[in-house]
Amino acid sequence: MSDFQLVDSQGWEYDLQSVYAAYMGYFQLNGIPWFERSWGHLFNTFEDFLSFSWPVITATDAYTGRAHIVTRMTSVGAFVRMIKTRFGDTLPLVDNVVKVYPFETHQRQLRTISDYSSYKKLHATLRAVYLSALKARIRLGEPRAIQEVWDLHDKSFLAIDFESSERNAAAVLEWGYAAVRCGHLDALGAWPPIPEDNYRRGHYIVNEYSDKIRNKYNPTYPWQYAFGESQVVSKAGLPQIIQAIISSLASPDSETQTNSLVLITHSAAEDLRRLDEMKIKLPHNLLIVDVTVYESCLFKAGLRGAMLDAKTGSPRQPSSLLSLRSILHSLHVPLDFALHNSGNDAFACLLVFQMLVDPKNTQAPPPRVQRPATLTRSTTQGSIPLLSPMLTPGAMAVAAMQRPHSASPQTPRFDLGDGLAIPRQSPTFPNRLSVGDIQARISIAGAPDEEGRIKNTPDTLSRKFAHATIG
Repeated sequence: MSDFQLVDSQGWEYDLQSVYAAYMGYFQLNGIPWFERSWGHLFNTFEDFLSFSWPVITATDAYTGRAHIVTRMTSVGAFVRMIKTRFGDTLPLVDNVVKVYPFETHQRQLRTISDYSSYKKLHATLRAVYLSALKARIRLGEPRAIQEVWDLHDKSFLAIDFESSERNAAAVLEWGYAAVRCGHLDALGAWPPIPEDNYRRGHYIVNEYSDKIRNKYNPTYPWQYAFGESQVVSKAGLPQIIQAIISSLASPDSETQTNSLVLITHSAAEDLRRLDEMKIKLPHNLLIVDVTVYESCLFKAGLRGAMLDAKTGSPRQPSSLLSLRSILHSLHVPLDFALHNSGNDAFACLLVFQMLVDPKNTQAPPPRVQRPATLTRSTTQGSIPLLSPMLTPGAMAVAAMQRPHSASPQTPRFDLGDGLAIPRQSPTFPNRLSVGDIQARISIAGAPDEEGRIKNTPDTLSRKFAHATIG
């Protein structure tokens, strides 16, 4: 090996072993008895060919993603000139050499290979070179690389989402996740994954902030998780939960193999920052997909068709990024659940990823049927808004929130807004409101907003709600 030296990857395009193979093919094709020539000993074996002392670097092909030990055509020319000078014979520059277009744009370490032992050591590093390039390609949203990872059917995909305070991003208000274990499903013959049935999911609300912090400009909806039961946990306990969920899906760290876990986000930089602040350990061989970047690359490659900018009405620009809501709309996913709820966002993020990577075999969940939700005050400090779902205390300081949706066909649906819970009429408590009372008052006051609050409510109605016990 030579001393440490860095060179630009541009111009290093020819796989070294393929140069040797190309010359052997040239001799065979043209009937040249190379073994009888004075320079024939240079082609007896690949090790003899390496004795020329070839300058090389390692690089991955931008199209195939494969890692190679590559040299320059100028080095091949120097080899041909050496044979001409020392042996008086002329060899052509063969053209059937494997050509590599380096994915790496930064400088690479220059090495000089003069024996097979050095080549073997360098060749052993190619898997690490491949892994490093694959991580970068996946992070940049390269459609071909992401598609190949999905088609393996052996990864687990974990989508995560944080909701934080506007005033202090490090103050995490809630965290949600959704995961699908493709290797497990494929082994059972259950392919492709069905989002509603095969996604493992969860939603956690931080107890210390649950009733104290409300974002003003980007409000969150922690009490409107639509895909299961929310759990209220302590601020100190949340990192432990996150670490355990990641550990349950990840394989051991490795310098040469990709992890069995692939992380899915729609804001990779922010989510990774939150994980780092919580001291969550992520494997170094983890692949990370940002669905907003991935969707943009698909659009840029012409794989999403023509689209219009929703704000301007003009054609969408190739480099534009869509929000999670806009991507859902573009995929015709019914938004019958609140976004800016970390559990809902994580489920939507994984759903978007699957619909983008496998559009023919992935179907959005059917519209959800709403059911009445019971309203009460929070069991933690402070109180939640009046029209938020009830928290039922659970074991070990964990509170479970009743699911606001149900797929039961027997449950009646009242189209009175996402956040409004329909109370049951009780003959024993005259201060309870009947469905008719609420419908009559809403016709005057207007529909509730996304958080379930009724705006412009008459004073009599406000007083009625203030003293009502809604069951």
